[in-house]
Amino acid sequence: MEPDGSILDSIGQEIIGVMSPVSICMFLVVLLVYSLYNPATATTIRTAANLVYMESPTDSTAQKLEGSLLNAAVFIILIALVTFLLVFLYYYKFTKFLVHYTRFSAFAVFSSMGGSVLLSFIQHFNFPVDVVTFCVLHFNFTIVGTLCVLSSGGPIVLKQSYMVALGIIVAAWFTKLPEWTTWVLLVALAIYDLVAVLAPGGPLKLLVELAASRDEELPALIYEARPTVDMGRSGVRGSSLGLLVGGVTGNNSGSNGGAVELRVMLRNNNNNHNNNNNWDAESIINVLENESSEIEEVREDVGESSPLIGGGSLMERLSTQSERTNNGGSRENESQGEDMAGTGLRGLKLGLGDFVFYSVLVGRAAMYDLMTVYACYLVIISGLGCTLILLAVCRHALPALPISITLGILFYFLTRLLMEPFVVGTSTSLVMF
Repeated sequence: MEPDGSILDSIGQEIIGVMSPVSICMFLVVLLVYSLYNPATATTIRTAANLVYMESPTDSTAQKLEGSLLNAAVFIILIALVTFLLVFLYYYKFTKFLVHYTRFSAFAVFSSMGGSVLLSFIQHFNFPVDVVTFCVLHFNFTIVGTLCVLSSGGPIVLKQSYMVALGIIVAAWFTKLPEWTTWVLLVALAIYDLVAVLAPGGPLKLLVELAASRDEELPALIYEARPTVDMGRSGVRGSSLGLLVGGVTGNNSGSNGGAVELRVMLRNNNNNHNNNNNWDAESIINVLENESSEIEEVREDVGESSPLIGGGSLMERLSTQSERTNNGGSRENESQGEDMAGTGLRGLKLGLGDFVFYSVLVGRAAMYDLMTVYACYLVIISGLGCTLILLAVCRHALPALPISITLGILFYFLTRLLMEPFVVGTSTSLVMF
């Protein structure tokens, strides 16, 4: 494959790695709602999404719409304030605090909300589980999940499984919101996601750009399609940012980050070559794999007089790497964790909020009928595919909610108001096509 080829030529496995857990999460939420939801005994919970207005079946349509708009406005304001607070803390490098806060949030979800969902499931199906066994199993599930969600070590499958479980638990709770509040909230979140990621000064855009400039991982709950690995002894770690807001990791953010990294490494090497503290040449070359334009830029900036590293001039080796790149000889990946050659892509990532609100939509559809669930699922996956295609073209962070949520809500009401009456009518009248 040519270095400048389309990302679409090489990320089929990445796309499947994102769509599969999203599908699993939606499927399990639908099963939970379909099994446990009972309109006669359903209760409305008080959350941050309905602080202002508690919907009642006796309220008029105008009251429900007005109250739902107020609920959505308050919820979006709270999310925006919290996100800007996270930007502030991350800007001033309170990273450890953010990591501990995220772990505490995961612990709270697994312990309280997860325990409630599991208890409801056990009571509904009358599983013979005693209190001691339930507490021991739930305690182990909570602790392991809390440690896994932000752990850089351990099996990636275990981390992915707990991330999906976290999304299922939160989505199951959000399906308990009143119907009008749910739909208005989903629309408001899609709009907020679009503004927060793409607008200048948007909080999520600021977070992504700040983390990319530092070449650090965001201490956030983000699903990784595959693990991000360190790049050798140099200690230069590939940024996992560029979320699909989550989204895509990459070094094509427009900031020439690889060239900046290499300049710093070369200057450190020039300053320290007498102290036997030189950078390994192969690690430096890996920073700019298939980036010939950045190599030329670094050569002009640093010069040809870099000390000998590994038996030869570093600039000579960079030149050799540049010629090999221009000849189309890009290196094959040796493992799933390595960067994909020539694409600047280091793995698709999806924010946990996208899992949650996709699942809330299909969970709400499951309260009506399965035909609506099928329609909503198909258009959500189609919208996510469209977002990934745009991601391959734009090569920067994109919001994952707007397209999928818009299509999901549109097809929910089209199916409920048009398709379902048509299909039921033709079936009861024994009309065949």
